[in-house]
Amino acid sequence: MAPLFGPLGRAPRKNPADRMVTLIGKPGCHLCDDAQAVIEKVCAETGASWEKKDITVDPELHHKYWEQIPVVLVDGAQHDFWRVDAKRLRTALGA
Repeated sequence: MAPLFGPLGRAPRKNPADRMVTLIGKPGCHLCDDAQAVIEKVCAETGASWEKKDITVDPELHHKYWEQIPVVLVDGAQHDFWRVDAKRLRTALGA
C-alpha cells in the first residue's frame, strides 16, 4: 500500500498523465476558445487528459459558473477562470 504522505508530510505528486482538466464554457465565447487552445497545448505537453463541458446544456454548471466562464477545473477543483495561464496550469498538473 502506498503511503498517503511523502517526505515532510506532503501528499505525493500525481503524475500529470493521471490528471483531468475540465473546461467549462459555452459556444461562441472567445475567452473559452482562448482557454481551450491553452488547455489543449498544455495537456498535449504533459499527457494530462481534458474535457469540455457546456453550461448551456447543464443547469447546475450554468448556475454555478455563469459569471466566471471560462472556468478551468483540475481534478474537479476550480483552478482558474476568465483567463488561463499555461505556466500556472503546467504547475498545477505537476509538470
